[in-house]
Amino acid sequence: MDVIITENSLRHTYYLAKSIICNKGYSHEICLQSKIDFNSVSEQTFLKEAAWVILSSGMKESIVRKKFIGVSKSFYHWESARRIKVWNKKCYDNAMRYFGHSGKINAIIEVAEIIAEEGFSRIKSDIQEEGVSYLLRFPFIGRTTSYHLAKNIGIDVAKPDRHLVRLAEAMSFSNAFKLCSHISTITGDSCSVVDLVLWRFAAISPNYLDFFKCKE
Repeated sequence: MDVIITENSLRHTYYLAKSIICNKGYSHEICLQSKIDFNSVSEQTFLKEAAWVILSSGMKESIVRKKFIGVSKSFYHWESARRIKVWNKKCYDNAMRYFGHSGKINAIIEVAEIIAEEGFSRIKSDIQEEGVSYLLRFPFIGRTTSYHLAKNIGIDVAKPDRHLVRLAEAMSFSNAFKLCSHISTITGDSCSVVDLVLWRFAAISPNYLDFFKCKE
């Protein structure tokens, strides 16, 4: 793989994109992402992030964000997997008022049931041992969304989101992870933070490919 953009140019372009999204009011997202530590992730955090990723599958982030407060309330604000398991019918009925996709709501309940039955400490240990692939066992978590969930629980990866895939191809990187890893190396930002910066910039900038595309 030949990278046809110089490191200095890529570094400058990345920092410019980062400053643009910060000026647009998204600096808090970068701050939150940089502070996520898998070692300190709790059962409550895992439930919340798994639900977010499940609901986000195939949907715009802005739409999910509007509905997520109501869904969270329906699931007792992710207090415990056991409570969701015990009151699964009530959780389902309430959540469907805010997010009318029975498959996704049932998937969230199933995640809670798995955690309640196996214990989060065991699941967390298995994630540490097996990595991102372990997350594929959960319903509605596929190849792309497994990386989305991994990133959201503090594993330093980049997700193969369509924007990042397009950007990697335009810049002659073989995949999104190699693009983010390269930028991480030359900037010092974690791979997951680079992922967030590139994704958010692409989401708000229709010309993101031209902005980043290298010139010979």
